[in-house]
Amino acid sequence: MQAYYWESHHGNFGDDLNLWLWDELLPGFRDVHPDVLLVGVGTVLNPALLPAGRKKLVVGSGYGYGTPPDVCDTDEWDVRAVRGPLTAEKLGLPADLAITDPAAMIADMPEFQNLQKIHRKTFIPHWESAEFGMWQAVCEPVGLTYLDPRGEAKAVIRHIAQSELIIAESMHGAILADAFRVPWVAVSTSRSINNFKWNDWANSVGTTYEPRYVPVSTRAEAVAKKERFWGVSFDSQHPAPANAQDDHGDLLTRSQPSQTGLRGVAKQLLAAPSVLALWQASRTEPRLSPEGKLEERKHRFRSVLKEIRRDYF
Repeated sequence: MQAYYWESHHGNFGDDLNLWLWDELLPGFRDVHPDVLLVGVGTVLNPALLPAGRKKLVVGSGYGYGTPPDVCDTDEWDVRAVRGPLTAEKLGLPADLAITDPAAMIADMPEFQNLQKIHRKTFIPHWESAEFGMWQAVCEPVGLTYLDPRGEAKAVIRHIAQSELIIAESMHGAILADAFRVPWVAVSTSRSINNFKWNDWANSVGTTYEPRYVPVSTRAEAVAKKERFWGVSFDSQHPAPANAQDDHGDLLTRSQPSQTGLRGVAKQLLAAPSVLALWQASRTEPRLSPEGKLEERKHRFRSVLKEIRRDYF
């Protein structure tokens, strides 16, 4: 088997964890059925992404974009679990196949057990925010630790587990926080965000998705997201600047060093609404799914893994 995942040029830990997660959950899966594609973590149930004519074993994936696939052909689809009830309904699947995101199982892995809490409050943005914004600089006056979702997946997950509170624009930031029983607050920098996948997961574990709005932090971020920045609206008629790197200095790098000089001071002042909104979000009552509900979902997922081992190994 080969594990499918959406590979991005920038990296995104929620997708990249597919590189090793299934070796833990289904040891030896790479040695059997080379014609089968294991479709796991990610919003990837889309005919534009998955190859036609190849058997796909779906274990916890979600729908969220494009045209829903027709999964009725059993020669091409073996759907054992999907991320949540919204995906099941969209694909016309039985409700009992809506379990939860497979990333929840990571909290049970030995290497992530008994980690010391070393971060008080952590902010993990969506990868697009990390790519175009200046969120490390925004986090500093708020007293938050910045966590780049484009980092190496295990390092990002370990940081989440070692935090006391997670402020998450990244959906898998919230999923992993919830799995490690770290209270989390959802935020969004785009009013037009696709809420479907968040609600799909949240419903699966008995919680709700009610994000706090945080304005974008730079003009480049507004252009990328077609948002407003200081009263100026950036839509499809305003393409991203050719000198996007120059538009926000070193901010495309993962280290995102603090801005210095007059230009840096000006950018920090322009990001003041982001600072205020993120500060307010960090003091919001956090969420955590009911312990019993999460454990019940994980128990059901373990049963699915056992059934897959019976049928494929």
